[in-house]
Amino acid sequence: MGFDSSGVPQARIGWQQMLPASFVDVLSFTTSVTVAVESGTRVFPYRWRDATASAFADQKGAALAVGRRMATASSPWSLSPAALRRAPFTPRLVLPSPNGSAIAASASESRVVAGALRNATAVGNWLVRQGYGTADRPVAVIASGERWPDGSLRPAMEDLLGAGAIIAALDERLSGTLSPEAAVAAASFQATPDVSVAVAASSSGRELIGGGFAEDVVVATELDACTAVPVLIEGAFTVPQ
Repeated sequence: MGFDSSGVPQARIGWQQMLPASFVDVLSFTTSVTVAVESGTRVFPYRWRDATASAFADQKGAALAVGRRMATASSPWSLSPAALRRAPFTPRLVLPSPNGSAIAASASESRVVAGALRNATAVGNWLVRQGYGTADRPVAVIASGERWPDGSLRPAMEDLLGAGAIIAALDERLSGTLSPEAAVAAASFQATPDVSVAVAASSSGRELIGGGFAEDVVVATELDACTAVPVLIEGAFTVPQ
């Protein structure tokens, strides 16, 4: 089983080689995807929120998510999972972000699953049912990471924990198939006594809480509260029928 991330050990077999992949961006892209698909929304990933994103949303007949601080009554959808939970239903949503969404958009030729702490066990169980996670059919679990103010990539502890939670769920059913990198991620999750406290105390968690978005951290750490497994199908995350 592969494991990759910006800033943490790279998998022996990279997702670039067309492996099925589960992407983890706990704060907040994949968490927001789980919230949206729970209500029946199809979520289109996009690399960044700019003029091209608006054109892309028009092309898809979708609403365009705005920045956390830009949400209004007429445009209530944003990368904030708490705001998405309160927003009115929209059947299609373009959700840009520079990390998880950008990675998902670039890996459209692979089978891509949105994983988070909220749906970690559901994702692990779904991958096993699909026959993934064995030596013959490995899967890459990718922690998206964050960015420093200068745009360079930084490791994100919350994504390591999210990836570890998915890997731990896989390992519970497929014991002995982990790469060393995946085993370290799973052990990190299993050794964390309180994931919600750890994520809130992380650099990303403190940044969101300090910016007035503590509720986003609470939603992101609802461990296994979601059973939906969003899969990228025809360019949009949706729950397979």
